[in-house]
Amino acid sequence: PNYSFTHEATSAPEVSYYDYIIVGGGTAGCPLAATLSQNYTVLLLERGGSPYGNPNITDLAAFGAALSDLSPKSPSQRFISEDGVINARARVLGGGSCINAGFYSRAATDYVSKAGWDGQLVNESYRWVENKVAFLPPVRQWQSAVRDGLLEAGVVPNNGFTYDHINGTKVGGTIFDRDGHRHTAADLLEYANPSGITVLLHASVHKILFRIKGKSRPLAHGVTFRDALGMKHRAYLKIGSKNEIIVSSGALASPQLLMLSGVGPSQHLKAHNITVVLDQPLVGQGMSDNSMNAIFVPSPVPVEVSLIQVVGITSFGSYIEASSGANFAGTAPPSPGRDFGMFSPKIGQLSTLPPKQRTPEAIAKAVEAMSALDDAAFRGGFILEKIMGPLSTGHLQLQNRNPNDNPSVTFNYFKEPEDLQRCVNGIKVIETIIESKSFSQFRYDSLSLPALLNMTASFPVNLLPKHNNASTSLEQFCKDTVMTIWHYHGGCQVGRVVDHDYKVLGVDALRVIDGSTFNYSPGTNPQATVMMLGRYMGVRILSERLANDKPK
Repeated sequence: PNYSFTHEATSAPEVSYYDYIIVGGGTAGCPLAATLSQNYTVLLLERGGSPYGNPNITDLAAFGAALSDLSPKSPSQRFISEDGVINARARVLGGGSCINAGFYSRAATDYVSKAGWDGQLVNESYRWVENKVAFLPPVRQWQSAVRDGLLEAGVVPNNGFTYDHINGTKVGGTIFDRDGHRHTAADLLEYANPSGITVLLHASVHKILFRIKGKSRPLAHGVTFRDALGMKHRAYLKIGSKNEIIVSSGALASPQLLMLSGVGPSQHLKAHNITVVLDQPLVGQGMSDNSMNAIFVPSPVPVEVSLIQVVGITSFGSYIEASSGANFAGTAPPSPGRDFGMFSPKIGQLSTLPPKQRTPEAIAKAVEAMSALDDAAFRGGFILEKIMGPLSTGHLQLQNRNPNDNPSVTFNYFKEPEDLQRCVNGIKVIETIIESKSFSQFRYDSLSLPALLNMTASFPVNLLPKHNNASTSLEQFCKDTVMTIWHYHGGCQVGRVVDHDYKVLGVDALRVIDGSTFNYSPGTNPQATVMMLGRYMGVRILSERLANDKPK
């Protein structure tokens, strides 16, 4: 789409006024801005650029290229948690939906009811999203074999194709269309009222401004942001008691921005010379990342290129998903088609070493080892398990006062024993799938496998762990091979930092609406629910205002 309302922040006036200012044009911010623009003036501030015209974002075949691009202009910004797991965050209009593996699946109905959401409006909001960005994936031989293997492994019933979250095995949706082109949250801006919205790109918000004098509580009334040339701009709310600033910057940047603006743990803020507006010790708490562990299954026959399509929703809290490809979408050097896609050391997914050993040198070594492998070594696919929840939590802190720098984050993977047990049980299901009759054509028999791969210690991805009946070895395998599936959340949780209307506790005219508010990750993959939430809260805010504005 060629949006008339999208501009570089360098073209913005020094001072401007709007009914709503939304910080973060990501998976939640885009649908929220599009919705509010129907009746009010909206400014959407995005620190990254446009996703359109960038094949690394648009093409299924280029998946991973954005994640391995570490340049300042990349739509992805790498960060490494204090746990040592290498991770990524989005820096582009459309947010994480521009750089993810595309799987689209709704949250469970009990998740919706526990969140206190209105089920009917939730379903309407999901449909509003799906009309623009969700598609049925073409399920070919390898993914079908995984599906049938899951059924053989007892992950039943077969629920066919559905967006719904129900126990058993299913095919979910995807944001890649039939031509392999990605549709992102930025496409939801097609719903916007062009005369009601302004989107500024490369607009980095440094601070939320509060009025404190003469107020019983701090009142958010504006933001300062810098453009690509470093020039400072201010945007203020128009006069009107219902006008608001809404932070939709994601699980890292939303708590970070609150802290930079003086809302957070007072001792921590003072240590960074930040004036305390509100002592709120729970900002940055409850950070979680759903651990992922994956096993590569080399195939004697070619397999299709596929990202996540089939999912097994087990009864014990582990989700089984899979991704395949002869070329693993590797378009980066050393040569096209020699990479491991969403499990590649190039994007930081170095799972053959324990987290604390995943240094830049180790990554370089793994990439080099990968380039020396025989082409046949790349034929095959990964079967992964991801745990629900998780129960383990950590925290986020500022490293400095620059909003473009990563904060420091700790997720404490597997701190809770139940998370570890879910991983172990998930790996056992993966073993059963690999050994199933349905999957037999896509695996080598046990004798020819080591010969084929000349199994050196430098093979850059994990194979099925060697058989040792002690379950402790699987527990160690889970800990040593943990990766991210990029579903981290928390930091501004409902009931701790925001109320059930997503209003920041203790201040006025400020909300946070994004994945930082989640206690647990929704569904098997969260993007559907994050987009839904943007639309859902937009509709709720509009209807509340309309009800209040009606003459009594």
